[in-house]
Amino acid sequence: MADLEGINKAIVKGKRNEVVELVKAAVNEGIDPQSIISDYMIEAMKEVGSRFETKKIFVPEMMMAARTMQAGLEILKPLLSAGDDSKASNAGTVVIGTVFGDLHDIGKNLVVLMLESSGFEVHNIGENVAPEKFVEKAKEFDADVVGMSSLLTTGDPYVKATVEALKNSDIADRIKVICGGAAVTPKYAIEVCGADGHAQDAVSAVKICSGFMEKK
Repeated sequence: MADLEGINKAIVKGKRNEVVELVKAAVNEGIDPQSIISDYMIEAMKEVGSRFETKKIFVPEMMMAARTMQAGLEILKPLLSAGDDSKASNAGTVVIGTVFGDLHDIGKNLVVLMLESSGFEVHNIGENVAPEKFVEKAKEFDADVVGMSSLLTTGDPYVKATVEALKNSDIADRIKVICGGAAVTPKYAIEVCGADGHAQDAVSAVKICSGFMEKK
């Protein structure tokens, strides 16, 4: 019998090889792939997020868990309903990038990993991204949330310019904008730039995006 709880525990512990074998076994027994993702894998990542917030685990363990989740997802994605482009099976669609003038990507990539592991469809548009490209890609992918990262204080003007470009666009009424990164404070992101939210780390980014989607 498929060990579905074992999938959950393997993700929390970051046991990549184990989760691959358990997911394959569950698939072979005819367990619904979407159920495996929603009821066991995403629940595991919620537990990982909770442990991170309470400092029971730290960034390396969180990354191991997220990568373990990704290994399981690689098996399941091809089995999900072909041609189902509806957002019903996704937590939401996020476009994310590092602002113009900044080439840092480690923090952003961890946010991408955590969002994907939490059921979001994520489009990582890279680093050194101009404001107009954020708008272009948000339209292209029909984004629910647009996220931007800036590690350097020299990027502050571009954070503001990007938020303004999004808020002045014709999709402003259907997207939420979130900012993060070492250079961006909550006050600057929300009060100065006009963003809808500020994430101090990958776990809070997932929580904020999930909160946006619950209200949508």
